[in-house]
Amino acid sequence: MRVHLGSDHAGLELKDHLVGWLREHGFEPVDHGPFVYDALDDYPVFCLRAAAGVVADPGSLGVVIGGSGNGEQIAANKVAGVRCALAWSEETAALGRQHNDANVVSVGGRMHSLEDMTRFVEVFLTTDFSGEERHSRRIEMLAAYESTGDLPPLPDSALGHGPDA
Repeated sequence: MRVHLGSDHAGLELKDHLVGWLREHGFEPVDHGPFVYDALDDYPVFCLRAAAGVVADPGSLGVVIGGSGNGEQIAANKVAGVRCALAWSEETAALGRQHNDANVVSVGGRMHSLEDMTRFVEVFLTTDFSGEERHSRRIEMLAAYESTGDLPPLPDSALGHGPDA
């Protein structure tokens, strides 16, 4: 499986480590940069490319890395067709795949040890989507909104309540 990677300067060390780790574990890394340390680089440059790479490469997954992982997740999620999960534990990495069919994971290079973050990525890459109807339905709602901009209809239980009533 190909794995598209992008980071900023804060995630460069982990990204470089993951490129080797992925090769050693039978994955095919596609490195979208950066390739040198630059404290002033901008994560969207690299994370948008990694996310777009996933969309253009069916069956692949992606990893974006920054200091906290927050900005990188936001950037990746701007690419139509990407569902990027922020992982801060093995459980959140697994749930991103099982419940959300996430195709990109974001991790914070300054938040955890190299070993922990590598494990989060491993769990993400080796966990499958559950395929449960409720999860598929929710993903379909998000895809429809992404495509049309139309909000999903309110359930009957919510009618008469809130700002859409």
